[in-house]
Amino acid sequence: MNNSRLIIIGVVALLLFIVLGGSCFTVQETEVVILTQFGRTVGPPIVDAGLHFKIPLIQQVNVLDKRVLGWDGPNSEMPTKDKLYIVVDTFARWRIVQPTLFFTSLRDTRSALSRLDDVIGSETRNTVARHALVELIRTTKGRPPIHDEALIAAHGLAPASLPEITSGRVALEDEITKESKRKLAAYGIELLNVRFKRINYNPAVASKIHDRMISERRQIAELFRSEGAGEAAKISGTRERDIRKIESEAYAKTQILQGKADAEAIAIYAQAFNGSAEAREFYAFQRTLETYKTSFTRDTTFVMTTGDGFLQYLKGETLVPKAKAPASAPGPVSQPSPP
Repeated sequence: MNNSRLIIIGVVALLLFIVLGGSCFTVQETEVVILTQFGRTVGPPIVDAGLHFKIPLIQQVNVLDKRVLGWDGPNSEMPTKDKLYIVVDTFARWRIVQPTLFFTSLRDTRSALSRLDDVIGSETRNTVARHALVELIRTTKGRPPIHDEALIAAHGLAPASLPEITSGRVALEDEITKESKRKLAAYGIELLNVRFKRINYNPAVASKIHDRMISERRQIAELFRSEGAGEAAKISGTRERDIRKIESEAYAKTQILQGKADAEAIAIYAQAFNGSAEAREFYAFQRTLETYKTSFTRDTTFVMTTGDGFLQYLKGETLVPKAKAPASAPGPVSQPSPP
């Protein structure tokens, strides 16, 4: 009998524990709770943190996050107004402002992220298609491009011109946020902002864009190289001209000095060999011997008459008679040339 009572008491206690445990639940500061009964919402959403009660086994607790949540969209390829295909990566911040509407339309956060993909992705495509690429890249409008005026003036380059900016990237982000926010309000979602994370060219045309940029840089480099080569040629020409001028002036000075030296040597020789009849005879004898030395070799053959004056010293004759005065000496003897 006692065992039966203990069993009954234990079963009753277990049932009470299950009932009381199933009727209590806690709500965190970052949560909002929707109670549902047989799949339908019951009462207003519970937003106050603390301990709350519900009908056990009948009512279900559905927890939603009331903090600001993030959405990271997939990379999407889309065309711009100027027919350039780009890959756009976006992200956004959102939160649940009407929990009951959100729960009845989307049920959970997973479904909400899928709906954000559809709405924000569609509005991003529409906005990008209505504007040129430069509008997506430039953050502000009305900003003039920066030019190196000294470089442009030195090389005669035309300053780069940019198309007029009417909106700018920030304005396009606000436009996407505004249109998407209006559509997402029907699901109890407040869209706080949408931002572009990254904008890239389509991989198929990115290499062509890079090649064009490289070609432009090479043209500028070739311009600098050609100007440098021109300056180098100018400097080299000036150097060669100066070298030739210095060499010419030096050669002229050497020729003048050499002429003066030859003139002085001739005067000295003339004075030395024209002082007396013996000096003139000695000079003629010396020059004749030098002529012999340069004229005769082992294989030289001369055919001359016995009266030829070329052999006078070999025959013991003299060129200038001793009885004659120095003034009557022949011209070539009185003006000898140095050996």
